[in-house]
Amino acid sequence: MTERRRPPTMADVAARAGVSHQTVSRVLNDMPGVRAATAERVQQAIDELGYRRNLSARLLASTRSRTIGVATWGNSQFGPQQVLLALDDAARQSGYRLVTTTLRTMTEQGTRAAVEELLEQGVEAVVLVIPHETVLRFATEVDLGLPTLVVEGDLSRTPLTAGVDNVEGAAIATRHLLELGHTTVCHVAGPPGWSEARARVEGWRMELEAQGRPVPPLRWGGDWSPRSGYEAGRSLARDPEVTAVFCANDQMAMGVIAALRDAGRTVPDDVSVVGFDDLPESAYIDPPLTSVRQDFDELGRRAMGLVERVLAGEPRPSADLVPTTLVVRRSTAAPR
Repeated sequence: MTERRRPPTMADVAARAGVSHQTVSRVLNDMPGVRAATAERVQQAIDELGYRRNLSARLLASTRSRTIGVATWGNSQFGPQQVLLALDDAARQSGYRLVTTTLRTMTEQGTRAAVEELLEQGVEAVVLVIPHETVLRFATEVDLGLPTLVVEGDLSRTPLTAGVDNVEGAAIATRHLLELGHTTVCHVAGPPGWSEARARVEGWRMELEAQGRPVPPLRWGGDWSPRSGYEAGRSLARDPEVTAVFCANDQMAMGVIAALRDAGRTVPDDVSVVGFDDLPESAYIDPPLTSVRQDFDELGRRAMGLVERVLAGEPRPSADLVPTTLVVRRSTAAPR
């Protein structure tokens, strides 16, 4: 049996011709501004690949499809999945439906391919639930001709974004540990390139500096996984001066707690630990984890509200960051 090949997309044509998605679109729509040699190269790529424009999607895009395209990251992280669920609920209440695609590789090419898949389904707007530098750069540099919203983006770079106040959430977590009597707080950061990780580092450092406390070197970090938290926790356990740790998410915090326990240091008697996200299981680990809770339902409503406002013609709609709350459990206590 022969394997059925997927039909070529506009992204495939752009890659074959060595041009941007916008250039292919301009050639297909007979728009001015494309050099003859470039247009010929695009047409040759179309012929070689056998590309056929999705006419039904084009028709939908020219009217009102009531469809929002969402690209998310291809993993099981709690935050992006909760945002997607909340956005879907908010869209349904507003009379829209979502079509989704999953990014498997965090590259510009992967982002382009995912967005192209959405564009071919006649969406009215695109929402990127991937707060990574690669995606932020794509949203800044590429004009899709449609409203493009980045969840957890950077307002200084992407004008259309909705997000949680990660800076204040990290500051709240750090402040809680300092108020318990800890001299300072170590931080297990998220991976480089992620806007959430960067904002949580900023909030942690900002609170320590505001209270005149020493800022430990940022030596510990992970990839959001419990395994990476465990590796960071093994290093932290070797330093007897460490009494308080703020982790950039709950999964890494769980790994840190496991590593501390294996090294003979108890939580919270020897070391207090705070996470971020408030996973459903965080209340049931040993000890129950103190964590920063994000209101994903409100984030979904604000993101959908921005999409509706820009589709209604508002030129530069914006929304306040969603506040966070600290849920205090038994993983934190005053130092001995």
